[in-house]
Amino acid sequence: MQVTGLYAPLKVQGRAFARIAAFHPEMTEFRRDLHAHPELGFEEVYTAARVQEALKLCGVDEIHPGIGKTGVVAVIKGQRNSSGKMIGLRADMDALAMTEHNEFSWKSSRAGLMHGCGHDGHTAMLVGAARYLAETRNFDGSAVLIFQPGEEGFAGAKAMIEDGLFERFPVQSIYGMHNWPAMRPGTVGVNPGPMMAAADRITIEITGKGGHGAHAYQTVDPVLVAAHIITAVQSIVSRNVRPIDNAVISLCAMRAGELGAMSVIPGSATLVGTVRTFSPQVQAMVERRLNEMCSAVAQGFGATATVCYERSYPATINTAAEALFAADVAQSLVGPEQVVRDLEPSMGAEDFSFMLQVKPGAYMRIGQGIEGGLGSCFLHNSRYDFNDQILPLGAALHASLVEQAMPI
Repeated sequence: MQVTGLYAPLKVQGRAFARIAAFHPEMTEFRRDLHAHPELGFEEVYTAARVQEALKLCGVDEIHPGIGKTGVVAVIKGQRNSSGKMIGLRADMDALAMTEHNEFSWKSSRAGLMHGCGHDGHTAMLVGAARYLAETRNFDGSAVLIFQPGEEGFAGAKAMIEDGLFERFPVQSIYGMHNWPAMRPGTVGVNPGPMMAAADRITIEITGKGGHGAHAYQTVDPVLVAAHIITAVQSIVSRNVRPIDNAVISLCAMRAGELGAMSVIPGSATLVGTVRTFSPQVQAMVERRLNEMCSAVAQGFGATATVCYERSYPATINTAAEALFAADVAQSLVGPEQVVRDLEPSMGAEDFSFMLQVKPGAYMRIGQGIEGGLGSCFLHNSRYDFNDQILPLGAALHASLVEQAMPI
């Protein structure tokens, strides 16, 4: 099918795209309604209700709400089930706690909440795939559509798994995708290995001895200790991590004393930050070195420092066979020139990683950005918006994964 507008001169092939493109207006309306009603993780009551309403209209076979608190799972059965296969597709639903600065008619109607990462678009794409799969059922097996809550820091994927997701729906493999403003519409990227880093939170508590700023010799200044720790921990990546490995340590916030008390040295200080790694071995080494270095630096000044290291999201690691399959499916839609098979991993994080720890699968990126124009504003920006032009391609990619994984 020849594509016009933002996709030109690309060609998107396959019956799935051609059919889904016909209900592009409905997908766009649905997506923009979700954008106007953003909800935080595990609070997606409106979103989950709209998803269930849409799934009923699509004619799916089963709808299971309330999995992982506000998650929704739909099951669509193919024309045949002789294969006994079950393939999972996942979309995240939650928004961010940030204020939107766009002015279009579908901007957020809720103060301090915004779909700043495109999860509204991900949900709409999976609903579009549900409609196509329920209408055509051109596959041998069952498709499991997972609408997940709480990706933005709430580990909603983990909550669904702990709520029996894969016991109730024992999929053989699982696939997800995320829009990517740095890639052009009509392009898809995947990597047979790391896609996103592990995200860990670190809190460093420094205890010294407070006193008068004019008599600093009588104190143990925790602000001075914090400054040396901030500098020292940067040597962990440069001197302890192999150059061929990747790691980031960022200390992003500091709290000490009172701004109105210019001559008071506080008794304590707190540093908060994040660690990003791909390898469990590097992750463990960074945790160990942080504890050793912070304690030693503080001790050198007569203070103490404790590190609370919280492992939040594991690294998102695609399994090789499923990543290759996903790339082949994408190629069947957009052609080989538009598929990046060795996409550079991101140091961002994704809780789809929890699903990939349990099931084989692949996480993809779908391009949405026109340079300097529509869809180019990066994720988590107050002027971000999902590019509705890619809705049919995303839905067709979801649907084609099912059809090609379970052919009749």
